[in-house]
Amino acid sequence: MDRFLGTYSPQLYAILRIVAGLMFAMHGTQKLFGWPGGGDTVEVASLMGLAGIIELVGGLMIAFGLLTSWAAFICSGEMAVAYFMAHASQDWAPLINKGELAILYCFLFLYMAARGSGIWSIDAATGRGVRTRDVGHSY
Repeated sequence: MDRFLGTYSPQLYAILRIVAGLMFAMHGTQKLFGWPGGGDTVEVASLMGLAGIIELVGGLMIAFGLLTSWAAFICSGEMAVAYFMAHASQDWAPLINKGELAILYCFLFLYMAARGSGIWSIDAATGRGVRTRDVGHSY
């Protein structure tokens, strides 16, 4: 039996990459500029400032598909560090220690680092990042 929506796998992956990248970039804008939400900003020359820069720049690179494998690998590592520094010490369960988003981003970006940019990306437009099996085939 064919997978449901398997024919659209490359397009759905591109949408996932774009949405996840933009959402991640918004975490960076929140830390660096207080938007969205109007909260307090962090000092750029701090660990949280570095996290905000990685989130903003890395998230936009992932969303636009520019060197996605490298950007996603770095963002995945940042989320692993964030989980163990900020969440795991509070409790072992991610739902209790509020670390489930960090874990999801970590493994989502690790998958993107392995998969690459896919279609609808700057990498694809420049000839990097799209494997022949990504173009219109279900796998």
